Amino acid sequence: MGDIKIVDVTLRDGEQTAGVVFANKEKIQIAKMLDELGVDQIEAGIPIMGGDEFEAVKAIAKLGLKADIIGWNRAVIKDIEASLKCGVNAVAISISTSDIHIQHKLKTTRERVLENMVKAVNFAKQEGVYISVNAEDASRTDMEFMVEFAKTAKAAGADRIRYCDTVGIMDPFKIMNTIAAIKKNVDIDIEMHTHNDFGMATANAIAGVLGGAEYVGATVNGLGERAGNAALEEVIMGLKHVLGKEISQDPKKLRELSYYVANASGRKLPTWKAIVGDNIFAHESGIHADGALKYPKTYEVFEPSEVGLERKIVIGKHSGTAAIIKNLQDKGYEIDHDVAEIVLSKVRTAAIELKRTLNDRELIYIYNECLRENGLLKREA
Repeated sequence: MGDIKIVDVTLRDGEQTAGVVFANKEKIQIAKMLDELGVDQIEAGIPIMGGDEFEAVKAIAKLGLKADIIGWNRAVIKDIEASLKCGVNAVAISISTSDIHIQHKLKTTRERVLENMVKAVNFAKQEGVYISVNAEDASRTDMEFMVEFAKTAKAAGADRIRYCDTVGIMDPFKIMNTIAAIKKNVDIDIEMHTHNDFGMATANAIAGVLGGAEYVGATVNGLGERAGNAALEEVIMGLKHVLGKEISQDPKKLRELSYYVANASGRKLPTWKAIVGDNIFAHESGIHADGALKYPKTYEVFEPSEVGLERKIVIGKHSGTAAIIKNLQDKGYEIDHDVAEIVLSKVRTAAIELKRTLNDRELIYIYNECLRENGLLKREA
């Protein structure tokens, strides 16, 4: 496996999330943040829509970003013309390849699909832009036709094909074998584009890389139609820490980007969100907190600072004395193990009554209460 290129599709596929609309200034800001992160290509939108969409793509193309700027198109000449007018240096040409789409959505034939794709690619090739040919619903496409489609796209001048698991029906093992089979038959770059209908989008994207794909498409926070797409932050960190690959992106930019997109999309980021959620490095369980305090790698694969987060030892029902002692000592209080045991008992009772973890003020109150009840003077460092 060589270097894996990251294609962000937040501004197109991400905005197709039901109910999500980015203002043009938000689109421009997101594009800038993606470029600072270090993604290789940004799919900026669908120029043929016209109006604000056209203007947003045009404005992004004029930013002079390091990333390639892609305009998304149907396999229609007028779509590509609209993208070119925006000044993009890459185009995505999308057409369905599965029989269920060809027969019931396009109401055409495989032959016609190939013909329309070739015409569109030939036109774009004459303009000198980078070309991605998107095989929509590739995961439900007959394998023999998928290989023919890829060969035809390459012969027409496409730089890569996008393998779309449009309804998220694949599993990692099948994806890996499928991509490997296409690569064996066709010498063309492949981009993985996976959806999360069964919760396997990121796993499928990573599996595609194992099968030989050179590009991965993703969206910030996994935005996208229905259950969303592979999450950009998960893909980047998965490539680095699961596959052990060198990455060119700066993970420290991920949290700020994720929260900006969460606010712009009106989709609150869950505290348990993989990679960037507030609780990813929060430890409450006594055993876990004790291990993390002694040697963080016992329960943390990478340092919190790598993605702009901090380790948190929270105090609640499942805490242990090590967390109590550490937390209070960090606040300037002296506490021994015996007092910590008393405090812990009251902490657990309070946490159950409140049905949550305790904040700093509540912990200190319990600590002082325990000292008074046991005839001890408050001792501060």
